[in-house]
Amino acid sequence: MIEIKPLDHCEAIITIPGSKSYTHRAFILSALADGESILISGLRSEDTDYTVQGLMKFGVPISWEGDVAHVFGKGGELRAPAEVIYVGNSGASMRFLTALSALKDGRTLLDGSERMRKRPIGDLLDSLQMLGARAYSQEGSGYPPVVVESKGLAGGIAKIKGEESSQFLSALLMVAPYSQKDVCLEVTGQLASKPYVDITLDIMSAFGVEVQNEGYHSFLVRAGQSYLPQKYRIEGDASNASYFFSAAAVSRGRLKVRNFNPVSLQGDRGFLDILKKMGCEVILREDGVEVRGRELQGIEIDMNGMPDLVPTLAITAAFAQGKTVIRNVGHLHLKESDRIQALAVELSKMGIRVEEGEDWLRIEGGKPHGAEIESYNDHRIAMSFAVAGLVVPRVKIKGERCVDKSFPEFWEKLQTLY
Repeated sequence: MIEIKPLDHCEAIITIPGSKSYTHRAFILSALADGESILISGLRSEDTDYTVQGLMKFGVPISWEGDVAHVFGKGGELRAPAEVIYVGNSGASMRFLTALSALKDGRTLLDGSERMRKRPIGDLLDSLQMLGARAYSQEGSGYPPVVVESKGLAGGIAKIKGEESSQFLSALLMVAPYSQKDVCLEVTGQLASKPYVDITLDIMSAFGVEVQNEGYHSFLVRAGQSYLPQKYRIEGDASNASYFFSAAAVSRGRLKVRNFNPVSLQGDRGFLDILKKMGCEVILREDGVEVRGRELQGIEIDMNGMPDLVPTLAITAAFAQGKTVIRNVGHLHLKESDRIQALAVELSKMGIRVEEGEDWLRIEGGKPHGAEIESYNDHRIAMSFAVAGLVVPRVKIKGERCVDKSFPEFWEKLQTLY
């Protein structure tokens, strides 16, 4: 357990690690390219390590020098792993490596933590079956462990539900160029977390593969394309920047994040627009972005495109005047924890009135007090509530090392604010 000490004053400059979303995808595409790719400023975390370890089991050599990774891609020629691919609680690793398994000849078993075994993957497996792989849940439940038996992807048309996770679609898009025939992916229902699909399309293009996107309803990937090895720099992580922007907001301080791309495709850069709506001043500078905190006002907002930032917004809202209503976030029940419930329970402990629904949260801003916060082994819950502790005394976070999942240096970076 860690206790956060309140700041006397918040004025700082921070550098954040590389984007988790871009790092996962860059490793997958580099592994499929034919030759050496050099990935600069990638994120080294528990989640990205699971992706790296999985790729090495497929026979792809990877080495790190500081924050530079060297990936010796095999041009799509992967070997069947002799052992289970274990991904902990990394949803991206599970989904991306499951799709990758369909490209090789042989059988692959993928498994994860207890929480991962409660995160659905049936839609992705159904889509892989439509494209010619034998992919199934070992227990027949639609949840991991997952078995993929394949002789490569045939291609063709597959339907994918959009509501549950955009990672299912991203996983299929990334492996599609290596199928025998063209792949057409038809999205049914509303596509959750659309900006993450934009990231996938952006990095696929950077590695030399083009996708025809028909209004996010269908995607066509021509067979016969292949990824080209790249020297690729990974931009700063917008999700991880949000905790520091929120720190400036709730403390009425000022904070600059140095390696933040204000025109990034990462949907979570939209947190800056949210903070503006709530009353903060946002200044775009040549070398980063600065947020200056002001008196905060509650807002009503659809957060479907920024699900990872709901915890950060919820904490910020606890310090605002009036109510904040967060809508269209039903898929948060399926994250590392049930985030809707976790936020409602833990904010209530701090004396904040919260109402929760199936896909919404209503938070009445007030004067939070200290409490012992359960992190639920969820990195985003731990980091968000740590922000509250910068203003409110006696905030303690249980299970604080869960931040290793996406931001191992978080507590050290937080210390630099003092």
